[in-house]
Amino acid sequence: MSRKTELKFISLILLVLVLMSCDAWAQATPTGTIDPEAPLNVSGTSSFDPVEAIDNATKPEKLSSTLEIVIIMTVLSLVPAILVMTTCFTRIIVVLALLRQAIGTQQLPPSQVITGLALFMTFCVMGPTWKQINADAIQPYVDPPAGVAQIDRTEAFNRAKLHMRDFMIRQIENCGNSEDVYMFVQYGDVDVAIAEKIRMGTLNWEDVSMTALIPAFMTSELKQAFLMGFYIYLPFLVIDMVIASILMSMGMMMLPPVLISMPFKLLLFVLVNGWNLVVGTLMASFVNNPPI
Repeated sequence: MSRKTELKFISLILLVLVLMSCDAWAQATPTGTIDPEAPLNVSGTSSFDPVEAIDNATKPEKLSSTLEIVIIMTVLSLVPAILVMTTCFTRIIVVLALLRQAIGTQQLPPSQVITGLALFMTFCVMGPTWKQINADAIQPYVDPPAGVAQIDRTEAFNRAKLHMRDFMIRQIENCGNSEDVYMFVQYGDVDVAIAEKIRMGTLNWEDVSMTALIPAFMTSELKQAFLMGFYIYLPFLVIDMVIASILMSMGMMMLPPVLISMPFKLLLFVLVNGWNLVVGTLMASFVNNPPI
């Protein structure tokens, strides 16, 4: 294509764009006649009342759908953190990860499988607590029964928080890690009365806020998880030591002991039905869901 032909082609495109814009402007321009009977807005002001708009914006029932979507997305983004911090997920995932390291399989089972198993185990253990939250907080707020007044969001949140606090307190007491609660409460913003209770060792659970209870619960779960992981490590450590001793006595010091011990560890784990033992012990370690 020559230079002259290119210029003609570009000029044609520009002409078409100008004609299209003119046509769109003509369609957007009102062409009707002015009604002489219609009142004219001489002052140029509209009927918009800013005070009324602000009052409507501050009312919960006038909350715009866009803002509600933003709030819902914010809450959904915090769900993984809430699941990790306030449920049994932390203990389960740590124990399963230590089990995989103890066996010696670096990437088996895969991390997705470990996380999925820990997630469904969390659903099973937290089932009774979530059922109580649904009955006492969610249903009275969303769909209360006939003859019962509907509760507001604050009351629903307080009721749900009460059940979660009860679950976390029971796990801390069951593991005997009350000193973690004292530690986090002590470094918080406490008054003179709470400081005296901390000094005397007579702190009540009503005096512990959620900002101190949640990290104390996570610390307790990590301690219990590492303790369970230590007991899981022991039999596999014995197998590694026996295999290493045998190889050294045979003069095969250049052969990695892990290469020989891993099949024996897998065989031992399968023969004793290890997955059933580990998963069952993990779920029984929580006082929230005792076996029938």
